[in-house]
Amino acid sequence: MQLIHPVILCGGSGTRLWPRSRKHRPKPFLPLLGERTLFQQSLDRASDPARFAPPTIVAGSAHCGLIEEQAGAAQGARLIVEPTAKNTAPAIALAAHALPQDAIMLVCPSDHHIADEAAFLAGVEEAAALAAKDYMVAFGIEPTGPETGYGYIRRGAPLALGNEVAQFVEKPDRATAARFLAEGGYVWNGGIFAFRAGAFLAEIEAYRPDMAAQVAQAWRGAQREGWQVHPAAAPFAAIAGESVDYAVMENTARAAVVSTEMGWSDIGNWDALMTARPNDGDGNLAIGPANLTDCRNVMVETDGARVSVVGLEDVIVVVDGGEVLVTSRSGAQAVGKLPGATQQ
Repeated sequence: MQLIHPVILCGGSGTRLWPRSRKHRPKPFLPLLGERTLFQQSLDRASDPARFAPPTIVAGSAHCGLIEEQAGAAQGARLIVEPTAKNTAPAIALAAHALPQDAIMLVCPSDHHIADEAAFLAGVEEAAALAAKDYMVAFGIEPTGPETGYGYIRRGAPLALGNEVAQFVEKPDRATAARFLAEGGYVWNGGIFAFRAGAFLAEIEAYRPDMAAQVAQAWRGAQREGWQVHPAAAPFAAIAGESVDYAVMENTARAAVVSTEMGWSDIGNWDALMTARPNDGDGNLAIGPANLTDCRNVMVETDGARVSVVGLEDVIVVVDGGEVLVTSRSGAQAVGKLPGATQQ
């Protein structure tokens, strides 16, 4: 069986999980669900040597120390250090250059949570089979509600495995999201993809030729230091950054989607993290010293100071060092706009 090559993308600062997520140690490198960090869990899910090749990690230089610290068990791993952040399409193209052209790439963000690993692996097998036929494969997540924080994929004609993609849809308003659920045939865009390396590079060449040329030039000028690869800075800096969704997936004639129910969350804010964590019969949970009295659906996370909450519902309290956050669950999406989150 052909081994699948995991590509783990480490980017973003996780500002909506401030004050726990900070620039010096952002969301992927925190143990938010269990003892291992989200990044380590991403490596763990793709660590079976009978199914997966050693991982390729793509990250900025600011996170190299954390990656070195947390990826120690990933034997044979490669770390591609981006000279500058240019979004996901150039990052994936760098990884594609690093691999054999017939390699099947499984592209995963480093900061997502997947509760059902067996369902994830079943989806990986379907996606890899489609990618081997040069489909550009997205993972679609079966929606559990009218979520407005995710993009959607409308499924098209069925394939032997999965479906063709009929349409990629931007994050909708609530009424539109509710209509998608009522109509059926829509899944969340989970930001996980499978490609054959050579086929992906061909798509970049077809739809973003300047990006393709600049990435190739950066790769040709790469310097290697142990397990790290440093692409040439100047050509990479000239790239107009763009997501893989816009650069490839919305243009290609070979887009496919594999739909899964795998307990997925992007842990995009404190409310999403609260949903992913176990709670008591009243929907409450506390990490650290806390008293919750006559509360419902309240989460407290504190690294020191005792927090007492009385008679509240749907509230989240976070204490981290000298910072304190209090937000309603519905307001959690706006945490990333706070001065503390943006000016750290």
